[in-house]
Amino acid sequence: MKRAKLDEMTKGWFVGDFTPTLYKTTDCEVAVKHYKKGDAEEKHFHRIATELTVIVKGRVRMFEEIFEEGDIVIVEPGEATAFEALEDSINVVVKLPGAKNDKYLGGNEVC
Repeated sequence: MKRAKLDEMTKGWFVGDFTPTLYKTTDCEVAVKHYKKGDAEEKHFHRIATELTVIVKGRVRMFEEIFEEGDIVIVEPGEATAFEALEDSINVVVKLPGAKNDKYLGGNEVC
């Protein structure tokens, strides 16, 4: 049995091929992300990974749409979106596969 704290992980990421991690794998990456109202991430995309975001609490804007508790957003490789927390929010994010250095700032790319 192991025990850890989410706040000991980098930006909520606790499964993947990075340090620190609780389970080292290249198969996927998993995070629990906490955002304060107004927190934002620049528009970006992944060339390899598919990213699944579950809105556990709060409301967020992605793809110029509003998502709320219970919504799941699937972002395919090459699709670009920015992120904004419209209120305090908690998301679970899964990236498949876990692909290092697969975050590109800016708009969509044809893959």
